[in-house]
Amino acid sequence: MTISAIWRVTMSENGRSGRQQSGYIKIEAIVNKLKNNMSPPQLILGVFFVLIWIGALLLALPVASATGQSVGLLDAVFTATSAVCVNGLIVVDTGSVYSIFGQVIIMVLIQIGGLGFMTFGIMVAIVLGKKIGLKQRLVLQQTTQSTSVQGLVKLSLYMVVIAFAFEAIATIILTLRWKAELGWGQGAYYALFHSISAFNNAGFALWSDSLTPFVGDPIVNITIIILFVIGGLGYIVIVDIFRKRTWKKLSLHTKVVLLASGILSLMGFLFLYLLESWNPATFGQLTWGERILAALFQGTTPRSAGFNTVDIGSMLAASQFFIIILMFIGAASGGTGGGIKTNTFVVLILATINTFQGGGQIHAFERKIAEDTVMRALAVVVSSLLCVLTVALLLTISEGILEDRFFEILFEATSAFSTTGLSMGLTSELSPLGKVIVSITMFAGRLGPLTLAFALAQKKRSSRIGYPEDHILIG
Repeated sequence: MTISAIWRVTMSENGRSGRQQSGYIKIEAIVNKLKNNMSPPQLILGVFFVLIWIGALLLALPVASATGQSVGLLDAVFTATSAVCVNGLIVVDTGSVYSIFGQVIIMVLIQIGGLGFMTFGIMVAIVLGKKIGLKQRLVLQQTTQSTSVQGLVKLSLYMVVIAFAFEAIATIILTLRWKAELGWGQGAYYALFHSISAFNNAGFALWSDSLTPFVGDPIVNITIIILFVIGGLGYIVIVDIFRKRTWKKLSLHTKVVLLASGILSLMGFLFLYLLESWNPATFGQLTWGERILAALFQGTTPRSAGFNTVDIGSMLAASQFFIIILMFIGAASGGTGGGIKTNTFVVLILATINTFQGGGQIHAFERKIAEDTVMRALAVVVSSLLCVLTVALLLTISEGILEDRFFEILFEATSAFSTTGLSMGLTSELSPLGKVIVSITMFAGRLGPLTLAFALAQKKRSSRIGYPEDHILIG
């Protein structure tokens, strides 16, 4: 129900005085002005901002705390931002600090943030029999990162069905696994919370040490991995696979995402298995079967999932740096993960290889990649890299970090921007200014550099002057 509709119902029930009539006219005028004047990226920016503050105010209530005392507005804002942006970084322990009420608020924020507020809006509109206009379709296109506005309403319904189906199945599986330890009630609640958190690549856990108690548990590991991998692939890819079912018929986007995700996951598994097996603080104390599970989990979770089954801070420096690279690349466009996106990474790699080979058309799977796509990929990577480096610099200043702890800062900055949620232990030690910096970084990382740029930019101006071409030396 829209603000205008809610206002009309309220006025009809309470009687319309002249003052109420004028109030209604003013509110409707403001709403219409905002709807007409805001571009889709600006609307997304505004709604996410409002959603974060609604969540923060709820989490700051005493009833949201396990002790009955407010956690404080700053920590509530940080947690709400992390939940809406499906990040997973936390400054206070979710399971012990927040009450059931607070945890449910976090769970709802994760679900809305992962699926996208516009998807829920489309659902409500369909139930109420409302017509989906071009403005709503443009906003939905921006939130799902689709290339066309056609079929978006049907896609949004598919998104909801897919998400709820996977989360429901995983909840049943995890409930059966945890019922012996937690009981049916708490086991079902923990299963639901972690299923929603995993599918939406949020990384929130109700255990203070994430999923480290289950490092050798195949049921928990495989279930959680399937959830965040499917969520990270993106709804467009899942629907495309379901509809076409053969490799030849799949779209170029789906093929690139599947191939890149498979290669990156395999590289992560092999690299961490071979390297961390020599580390007595992590894989060295595990059996060979547990090492395989741990390597598989830690090799795929940096793609924006945020869970961990071994202590990240105890890993070797080479492994931590490799995880930084995987976090920066992230998941696929249109999925619940973050980072620069696997397809962006692939486009840039193809453009680089093409340049080394002497130029010509940039192509993949017998399809030409548009020059505009390459330029957008370059813009995303450069702006993302600048953002991570800037945040790392700011955190180095705000936290007064010593030289030997700079690696923790770089890890934290990359994790915040890529909405991964992994940490080497620095998050809980952040100063108030550091919490603000990381919160802004999570917000920017979730919306994406280009979305933020489009939202804040003025109307596009075309140049009336044509300049002569010249050359700049490169390399």
